[in-house]
Amino acid sequence: MNRDALTTNEQQRWRDLIPMIEVEGGTFNMGNLNPHDEASMQEVPVHQVTLSSYKIGKFPITQAQWRAVMGKNPSYYQENSDDYPVENISWQDAVLFCKEYSKLTGIEYRLPTEAEWEFAARGGNKSCGYLYSGSNNVEEVACYGSNSHGKTAPVGEKMPNELGIYDMSGNVQEWCSDFWQADYSPEHQTNPQGPKKGTKRVLRGGNWAFNDTSCRVYRRNSEDPAKRNRFNGLRIATSEL
Repeated sequence: MNRDALTTNEQQRWRDLIPMIEVEGGTFNMGNLNPHDEASMQEVPVHQVTLSSYKIGKFPITQAQWRAVMGKNPSYYQENSDDYPVENISWQDAVLFCKEYSKLTGIEYRLPTEAEWEFAARGGNKSCGYLYSGSNNVEEVACYGSNSHGKTAPVGEKMPNELGIYDMSGNVQEWCSDFWQADYSPEHQTNPQGPKKGTKRVLRGGNWAFNDTSCRVYRRNSEDPAKRNRFNGLRIATSEL
């Protein structure tokens, strides 16, 4: 397939492969806001962030979607159906997927920034202030250690959050674009991109093996960008509305 010579109709068919949700821009307090929770040093200080509007995936990228774009399925749990999230991918793999999908659609797709990820997980401007993405009851919204039966689950089986986005707590952790830093800067930030350099990349969202604490909307993690394992997947974003 010549990905540089696709027709407008062909590009539209590729765009329809991955449902996206528009997140209206706004200002929110990022970090651990729960006064009754023993905050990790990685979740503070709470700071104000202002974001422009963007779109983010309604679901994590599935095995079927990854195979359609990349031609193969790297997932560990390949006995599962195509509706399961792709996993066993590195940050570098995730960035390559975004580049290849962009060629097919004519739209620039990318990994979300950490701030965009958290704002979407919280429900954006429609946020109800839930501890998890869409509920204070982790069982309603997350495939995690206590209910996963030791593996991933099909995307979209749990309740969505306030924006209609699924699986932002549990199932697979999701790569973000940012380099990792162990704590936040306290000042008000606008469309933050994270540190300019570093050795690790940010992961957000908990996974099928973690406990409920690790599924909270402000919980943070990091990994070597070349490392692959059964816990990590991706969700894509775009600034093109």
